[in-house]
Amino acid sequence: MPDPDSSRAKAASTWPLLWETLRAQRRNLLIGTLIGLAWSVGKIASPLLIRYGIDRGIDEGEWLWLWVALIAIAGMVAGFFTALRRFFAFREARWTEARLRERLFSHIMSLHIGYHDRAQTGQLMSRSSSDLNQIQMFVVMIPITLSNLAMVTAVTVILLVTDWVLALLALASLPLIQVAGRRFSRSIHPAVLAVQAEQAELATVVEESVGGVRVIKGFGAEAVQAEKLRTEADDIRRESIEAARIRAKFLPAMELLPQVGLIAVLWFGGNQVIDGDMTLGTLVLFNVFVALLVFPLRMIGMTLAFAQRAAVALGRVNEVLDISSQVQDPERPESLPTVEGSDPNRGLGAVSFREVSFAYPADVRPAEPDNDAGPVLDGFDLVLRPGESVAIVGATGSGKSTVARLLVRFYDADSGSISIDGVDVRSLTLHDLRRAVGIVFEDTLLFHDTVRANIAFADPDADQERVERAARLAGAHDFVMGLPDAYDTMLGERGFSLSGGQRQRIAIARAILADPRILVLDDATSAVDPSKEHEIRSAMSTVMDGRTTIVIAHRPGTIALADTVVLLDGGRVVARGPHADLLVDEPRYRDVLAAMDADADAEADEAGGRTDLGSPVGGD
Repeated sequence: MPDPDSSRAKAASTWPLLWETLRAQRRNLLIGTLIGLAWSVGKIASPLLIRYGIDRGIDEGEWLWLWVALIAIAGMVAGFFTALRRFFAFREARWTEARLRERLFSHIMSLHIGYHDRAQTGQLMSRSSSDLNQIQMFVVMIPITLSNLAMVTAVTVILLVTDWVLALLALASLPLIQVAGRRFSRSIHPAVLAVQAEQAELATVVEESVGGVRVIKGFGAEAVQAEKLRTEADDIRRESIEAARIRAKFLPAMELLPQVGLIAVLWFGGNQVIDGDMTLGTLVLFNVFVALLVFPLRMIGMTLAFAQRAAVALGRVNEVLDISSQVQDPERPESLPTVEGSDPNRGLGAVSFREVSFAYPADVRPAEPDNDAGPVLDGFDLVLRPGESVAIVGATGSGKSTVARLLVRFYDADSGSISIDGVDVRSLTLHDLRRAVGIVFEDTLLFHDTVRANIAFADPDADQERVERAARLAGAHDFVMGLPDAYDTMLGERGFSLSGGQRQRIAIARAILADPRILVLDDATSAVDPSKEHEIRSAMSTVMDGRTTIVIAHRPGTIALADTVVLLDGGRVVARGPHADLLVDEPRYRDVLAAMDADADAEADEAGGRTDLGSPVGGD
């Protein structure tokens, strides 16, 4: 469990994050507070009117109906402003939550890929949902608590002016309530922190189980994940019970202490009424006021609890916001050169890697299995002319995919330079760079949206003609037209309502529509049935014509997409030339191809004995 002192210090340092957001809505918060003050006036007026109604309307027989009417009006005023107070409080709290969520999401999206490679999705989801909800619940209490404090102050003054001795007896328990509240606050903070941390762990298990449901079912591992969930659920139950034990220890005292005031008022004040030293209306006034203070004081205690939860949540949110991206836009960005004409990318797309070296951070484990053996790339040199297509071939873990990651600045090279059309990629904004380079990843991800929206992801305003053209070039148009609603068909999560090959074609169409000057195909045909692979290769030949293309080759058939082959070994280029020449002159190239052939045969054997588990529509 975290050290309570360090946890409180860390949480306290995060409050400026909330105050910064609240300053933007201070006008509406002020209005909400004024509404709360009007509510307080209505609540305070009722006991005063009851006093005069008893002393003058009943005892003296003066205008009883008037006092009854005034009490009714005060009740209506309090009821009206109660509704208005809650409306303003919740409206502003939800506004705060929305702004913080937008800020957190924007920051998460801006962080470098290296952070996402090691971050737990469930933890980020927890911070974006349950933690922000805790902050929202505290913000709700701000105008409500201010009006409660105003009422407590006003009631205290009225009681002291009316009868200071009886007032002291009635309010004697208030300091004890404050002491109990502070002790409760200190005790509950680490318990709440532990509960929220365990909830984040549970969210991670749920997210991984839902996202990997096909793997779980494929291995019959439902019981394994159920046990993980049970463990995390038990941890939450244990920490929640500890928090409940702390509440059970303190809350009864905070509930009972106000009642002490009622007892004192009834005993001491009742004797004064009997002796004729106090009117019955005044005694009722004290009793009603003391009873009226119970709820505001209880709400103030609740606010302390909400503040502790909000402090923990703010600390967890700030942990993410305090992380700065290691890959950022330059202070003075440059622009890529352009040419006039209907196709501004024609004649452009030169790529240059010069003495590039790179090693993954120790806490990042990408799909390069031996990245801990030293630099993945070491003195890597590669130059592509505009319109040239090159296949990068190498053994598993040789750094093929790393070349693509460095080109789009998912990571920055440790040394050396990478340029596009003579402009260093570090001199470009990330937006301009990634619009200039289109990547079709080996692991295809489609969004829960229509086919059209997935293809037009980079340009949502693209017309239907451009969408269909991209789909035809990717070999996707025919099967799309066979879907229930054609291009308006809604895809399931991650596109699993399609076969692997169909998902890959949609991803290729998505890259085509973006119209990048450089196209990177990271084993773009890996999910396609070998018998249909030639269809995509034919379509891709058209797309690649005149466009600089880097083909990351993991299967022998992929090499045929490129004009030139580059052999990568030891983090650098060891051979370059046509496929046929390398077969004759380079033994290492033949060894890599032999390993690829063995993997391809294994995939073919596996494909022959199974169907696509993710495709109810039909595979390629």
